[in-house]
Amino acid sequence: MRIPPRFSLLGGAVALLSALLAGPATAAPAAVTAVGHICYSGLPAQAHETLDLIEAGGPYPFPQDGTVFRNREGILPSRTTGYYHEFTVVTPGSETRGARRVVTGDAVREDYYTADHYASFDLVDHGC
Repeated sequence: MRIPPRFSLLGGAVALLSALLAGPATAAPAAVTAVGHICYSGLPAQAHETLDLIEAGGPYPFPQDGTVFRNREGILPSRTTGYYHEFTVVTPGSETRGARRVVTGDAVREDYYTADHYASFDLVDHGC
């Protein structure tokens, strides 16, 4: 299983800023405006556990964890295939993987949380 590389914080910030500013001059891409923000402290405890596992390189509870996320919904900024990877956020009481995920980008701390199986995403702010 390939774990996405994490670049320097400055490189990640530059890459993310470039993505937000790129696109047609007439309007911002819908994908960029659809991403919200969430404080790290506002995530459920299980999301903290998932982020800790990602930092440690596993082991992960599900075989799908760490696989390429293709962004078919077009909500996240457009990137090449292989840029994003998905990880399960365990849902207490669920008999399946549930709907919660963390999707990571290749940039440092470019982590997105979804509680509704990719219908919406929040960029995790690790500073609050």
